[in-house]
Amino acid sequence: MNSLWLSENLNNKNFEPLENDISTDVCIIGAGIFGLTCGYYLSKAGLKVAIIDKSEISRKTTGHTTAKITSQHGLIYTYLKDTYGFQFAKDYLLANEEAIENIKSIIDTENINCDFERQSSFVYTTDKSEVNKIKREVDCVNELGFPANFVTKTGLPFDILGGIQFKNQAQFNPIKYVNGLSDFIIKNNGQIYTNTTVYDVKKDANIFSTLTVGGIVKSKYVILASHYPFLNFPGMYFLKMYQSSSYVIGVDVKKTLFNGMYITSSSPTYSFRTAYYNGRKILLLGGSDHKTGTTVTYNDSYLALENYAKQLYPNCEVLFRWDTRDCITLDKIPYIGNFSNTIDNLYVGTGFNKWGMTSSNVAANIVCDMILGKQNRYAYVFDSTRVNPIKNRTEVKNMISESVNSLALKKLKDSNVSFDDIPTNSGGIIDINNQKVGVYKDTSR
Repeated sequence: MNSLWLSENLNNKNFEPLENDISTDVCIIGAGIFGLTCGYYLSKAGLKVAIIDKSEISRKTTGHTTAKITSQHGLIYTYLKDTYGFQFAKDYLLANEEAIENIKSIIDTENINCDFERQSSFVYTTDKSEVNKIKREVDCVNELGFPANFVTKTGLPFDILGGIQFKNQAQFNPIKYVNGLSDFIIKNNGQIYTNTTVYDVKKDANIFSTLTVGGIVKSKYVILASHYPFLNFPGMYFLKMYQSSSYVIGVDVKKTLFNGMYITSSSPTYSFRTAYYNGRKILLLGGSDHKTGTTVTYNDSYLALENYAKQLYPNCEVLFRWDTRDCITLDKIPYIGNFSNTIDNLYVGTGFNKWGMTSSNVAANIVCDMILGKQNRYAYVFDSTRVNPIKNRTEVKNMISESVNSLALKKLKDSNVSFDDIPTNSGGIIDINNQKVGVYKDTSR
């Protein structure tokens, strides 16, 4: 079954596959919300852009999101402040708050009708042991200068013990939004090619050749906006994040629905928001998440959500079911910026940790500023070449052992890297006597 967004808002334009060689300033691989936002900003700045996607635009993660536009990414700010310091946590918050306003500005400027509406966002708990953690998060966010509130009452159809409220967040219809972005890109002489698979990117001198089944795209810059970077080396992002699958149902509850967007503070995860369908509000209930590659039955996924919905709304009717996969980084921060320290003008945005609506705009601004030669005050927070995450050996072990069919494990099996291939200040997996061994090459060697 299609997502709500894809069921009624497919783009009317018939984008064609690439069938010949072309030249452009920037080649963007991936026509999801991140790739199209980059295309929007760069074409507006006067650069020639070509966007390539192996499917239709935004049919994958963007078309299967819950589309909450928020800087409230779970209970993250206490963690960021304790781990990286006050200013780091504040800049992460400011970057995402600016992203909300950037999205609203694009919508207003381009007159995009995408059901954008301001909502409060809540992380809540019904578990007594979680209340102090939420109170601590409220204190932390207030210290960072954002007016978060501790609440015990919400619009949800059950009682909570505590929650943190962020006001002036938002939600929208992501497919209507990206359709508006694509309209602008085409109007500004950008090119979008769909059903075109990219199988490699090569660089000769200062020019990239993006190799596709239909032709070669020559460009000075390349942006990897393909959700999970398909180039394995030297970036090795498959070692620094894993994929998580989650499920959503769209439900007609047959009664008036609440305002606000909600998510639980800990497992089991439940996410709530409302959306419009045929002129009325329906409930989008998400959850049942697990690391991609583990075996999960229908009973553990969609049926679990349906039973919970019927517990809350006995007369409800399930209208939509969909699932998605999100890239989760080992340190909870997206990878945005240079793909590698060893390759100039190749950029990446990935690992949005299930908060891709705001993170995609943060990423687009950072990457586009790099291409346009501008300083971005938030780039250091999301530095994609940071090496600390790869040192998180416990999570790497868990990632591989819990996801026996994971992309990380497959890429390890397929890798053919020698010690000399690993750049300074980076880590990698090499083969020694038929054993996979992790190494890190620092600057002193």
